[in-house]
Amino acid sequence: MSASKPTHSNNEKKELQFPQILKLDDDFSLIQRFIEGDETCFNNLVHRHKEKVRNIIYLTLSNTDSVDDIAQEVFITVYKNLKSFRFESLFTTWLYRITINKCRDHIRKVKIRGIFTPMKEDHENLYESQTVYSDVPEIMHKAIKRLPEKLRTPLLLKDIEGLSYQEIAETVQCEIGTVKSRIFRAREGLKNILKPLEQELKG
Repeated sequence: MSASKPTHSNNEKKELQFPQILKLDDDFSLIQRFIEGDETCFNNLVHRHKEKVRNIIYLTLSNTDSVDDIAQEVFITVYKNLKSFRFESLFTTWLYRITINKCRDHIRKVKIRGIFTPMKEDHENLYESQTVYSDVPEIMHKAIKRLPEKLRTPLLLKDIEGLSYQEIAETVQCEIGTVKSRIFRAREGLKNILKPLEQELKG
């Protein structure tokens, strides 16, 4: 009689698929525990990633007034949708995509409000920051702010947040080739913007 192959229940299969190699406090483990009912794990996720989220918002908008409000919207959206997270990509990829989409929503709202609001003489200063959430020098903030959003976002994710091209492609939902092209164009644009300020940058 040939030996029969061992069978596994659905629960056992889940345990086999789910990484025993994961640390107890990594993102996937925290999300899994949250899904199983431990809501305190969500606070741990927020604590781990809130500064990155705030940094992306600040660098994208160059507007400190909206950082906390948009960050709150981001994590409310994450909380509402976390139980449907599919573990098919990094949590940060999903989180940054939500963050960028919230920034884009904010930009659209500002543009719509601007249509119905008389232009102020000092409108150039509306996005000047008083508080910096990043280690990037202020002169670089001003230069980055002048790039189009579709170039600015991948550049920030690559050169400041350190994401891979694949992660950026998943975050902004476009092809890797497009991401590389936009980052190249963004860097070239920054060189042109910063060239007149070369002496100031050398300090």
